[in-house]
Amino acid sequence: MNLTHEHEELRRTLERFIATEINPHVDEWEAAEIFPAHEVFKKLGDLGLLGLTKPEAYGGAALDYSYAVVMAETLGHIECGGIPMAIGVQTDMCTPALARFGSDELKREFLAPAIAGDQVGCVGVSEPGAGSDVASIKSHARKDGDDYIISGQKMWITNSLQADWMCMLVNTGEGPVHKNKSLIMVPMDTKGIEKAKKIRKIGMNSSDTGLIYFDEVRVPQRYRIGAEGQGFIYQMQQFQEERLWAAANAIQGLTNCIAWTVAWAQERKLFGAQLADQQWVQFKLAELKTEVECLRALTYHACDLYVSGQDVTELASMAKLKAGRLLRAVPDGCLQFWGGMGFTLENKVSRMYRDGRLGSIGGGADEVMLGIIAKIMGIAKRPTAP
Repeated sequence: MNLTHEHEELRRTLERFIATEINPHVDEWEAAEIFPAHEVFKKLGDLGLLGLTKPEAYGGAALDYSYAVVMAETLGHIECGGIPMAIGVQTDMCTPALARFGSDELKREFLAPAIAGDQVGCVGVSEPGAGSDVASIKSHARKDGDDYIISGQKMWITNSLQADWMCMLVNTGEGPVHKNKSLIMVPMDTKGIEKAKKIRKIGMNSSDTGLIYFDEVRVPQRYRIGAEGQGFIYQMQQFQEERLWAAANAIQGLTNCIAWTVAWAQERKLFGAQLADQQWVQFKLAELKTEVECLRALTYHACDLYVSGQDVTELASMAKLKAGRLLRAVPDGCLQFWGGMGFTLENKVSRMYRDGRLGSIGGGADEVMLGIIAKIMGIAKRPTAP
C-alpha cells in the first residue's frame, strides 16, 4: 500500500484529535459504560473524517479505501477498544451499502447527516438466535400499502442506544434464505421500537450495546436500500469493508501493547537485573511484533487489491481471522510480563486483553472466517440454500 503525503496528513490529524479529544476522557467513559457519540462524531464530521470514501455529493471526500485503512489503523491509538469500534460502525459497517446502493433521496436523508456527524448510525444484523449465521435471522417485514411493517429483535447492536437510525437486515419474502432479505433504513425514534436492554460486557465498556425490539414498526418502502431480496448480498459486500476495517484497526493497538510492555520490561527489576535482560522475554516480544507486521502486510495487500476493484473476500477473511487471533495472543503474552500489575483494571494492557477478545467473535467468528476461506479454497462444500 503506497502511503502518500495525504495519507500521512490524515494520520497526523486523527492522532491530534485522539490525543486532545478522546484519550483524556477514556477512563471516564469506560467507567460510565458509554461515551457521548453525538458529541464525538460531530467533531469528527467537522474534520471530514466520517466520509473519507463516500461520494462528494453527500459530504464525503470520495477517496479510495486505503484512506479508510489508514484511519482504522490510526484509531488504534485510542486507549480502549469500544470507541474505535463505534466509529468504525459509522464509517465502515452501517454506511457502505447505503452509499453504494441507496437512492439519492435515501442518501440525502441518512448518509449525508452521518458523514457530517449530525446523526449516529448502527447496523442491525445479529439477533438472539442468529449471530454469525446471518441467513438464519427471523426479523421480518410485510408490505402494507407503500410501507413495510417490521417485527423482530436485534441483539449485540453497537451504537444502538444512541443511534438515530439503523441499517437493518430483515426478511421481506418467503423464498430461499439468501434471496429473501432486504436492507431497510429504520429511524430509531419510530413508534414500536423499544430499546429493551443495555448489554453489559466484559470489555468494550465505553461502547453502548443494545437489545432492540421491533413491534409493528412502520417505515416507508422507499427506505429500502436497493432491490428487494438483495439484502443478504449487500450485507456480505458490506462485510468485506467491515472485516478489512477490523484487521487494520488491530494493527496500531497491538503495536502499542508491545511497546508499552517493552518499556515496562526495561524498567522492571527481576532477580537483580531488568526483566528485559531475560532472553525469553526478548524473544517472545520479538515474535509477537513479527506476527503483527505479518498482519499489516496481509491487510495492506488486501487493501491494494480491493482498491483495484478485486474481490477480497478470502483475504479480508484471513486478515480478520489473524487480527482476532493476535488480539488474544498479544495482550495475553504481554500481560504475563506485567505480573500483578497486569491484573489491575487501570492497566492499558489488561484493558486490551478484555476488549480484544471480541475480535474473534464480532463481525463473524473465527470459525466463520475459516469456513469462508475453506469454501474459496474448494475444500469445503457449499451448502445448498433451502
